[in-house]
Amino acid sequence: MVNIKLFLLIYFASLAGVIPPGLVNMSVAKTCIRKTKWDGTIMSIGASVIVFFQGMTAILMAKYIFDHPYVHKILLRTGLVILVLMMVYFFIMANRNKERKKIEKKTGGKSFLRGMGIAALNVFPIPFFVVISSIFNAKGDFEYSWLNVLVFSLGAALGTLTTLYLYVISFVRIEKHTKTFATYSNYFMGFLMMLLVVITLLRIYVF
Repeated sequence: MVNIKLFLLIYFASLAGVIPPGLVNMSVAKTCIRKTKWDGTIMSIGASVIVFFQGMTAILMAKYIFDHPYVHKILLRTGLVILVLMMVYFFIMANRNKERKKIEKKTGGKSFLRGMGIAALNVFPIPFFVVISSIFNAKGDFEYSWLNVLVFSLGAALGTLTTLYLYVISFVRIEKHTKTFATYSNYFMGFLMMLLVVITLLRIYVF
């Protein structure tokens, strides 16, 4: 039961975290436009492989942090501040009317390797997953077995792959309505961060 809850938490957190247009998902969309949907799918799989290891890195870092109660408390409060800042950031981005210019860089190699390379440049998931794991393990009773580490990492990878694949199958609409999509997805992420802020507060002061 704990494994299922852990998987669902990190799966949906990872899925939602990739929704706003960013380096990885927009690179996948551009690959679909410039090449084929198949290339975009392979690139998504490559990126998700990297996210798997980023998730594993995050939870192993969290293991050390949670073994030290003082650091654990600091992390929860730091995570709360990060979530608040992220919430503010997404709401600000949603209200910006200026459309960013797209900068396209050519990358060599196969689509799979390109996906891995681009995902490796995006280190944000590591602190994000550490914060999410701190919410799940606020009581400090989570068992860091290799099974749980694997479930956590797999949830992170599959959540990312799900969203990236949605980009692949809807890349035409995304390309035509990038600005509108970015606005509403940023609002969505802003409200999601608000929800996580509330959950974190409950974890710190109630549970």
